[in-house]
Amino acid sequence: MTQQAAEPVALAANPGIPTRSLVHLTVALRIFVGLDWFSNVIAKIVGQNHFDWGFFDFNLVNQDTAHRILQQAVASTHIAPLHWFYGSVVLPNFGFFQGFLLLAELGVAIGLTFGLLTRVAAIGGLLLLGPIWLMLLHTNQYLWTYPLDLFPLLLLAIVPAGRVAGLDGKIIRRLGKSVWPL
Repeated sequence: MTQQAAEPVALAANPGIPTRSLVHLTVALRIFVGLDWFSNVIAKIVGQNHFDWGFFDFNLVNQDTAHRILQQAVASTHIAPLHWFYGSVVLPNFGFFQGFLLLAELGVAIGLTFGLLTRVAAIGGLLLLGPIWLMLLHTNQYLWTYPLDLFPLLLLAIVPAGRVAGLDGKIIRRLGKSVWPL
């Protein structure tokens, strides 16, 4: 092997970014995504999707908005199992499922914000958003609408981001060993 063939290995071993910086970036991402989920929980609790603070106005996903998104997804999907489940089970019983959605989103928000069972929380978020994205994939929406939510969750499901500045790290220290999903 020549020197040229060894260079990619050397670059991979020393990418120039300190590990501590990468750890802090994943913590920041975890907390940011958790706060995003908390904001939508608050919108569901207060029953409002538009907020105008004078200098800044924005929309969040409250129960009515979630119901409309789901109706659109079910009406437009060609994926039969998802159409059946969401159309025959979830939509007709949305009164129950809106409570489930609120609690599930609250669990994701708490898990990510405080680093508690971070990987489980991220997987929970993926399970909530993934089917909706699949059902709406072909509807000509903005390409990155759902992947911008899904990719950070996928990353947080893989990387143990709750071990630093999170309760997962405290649990591991208390147990004296690392176990999945911590």
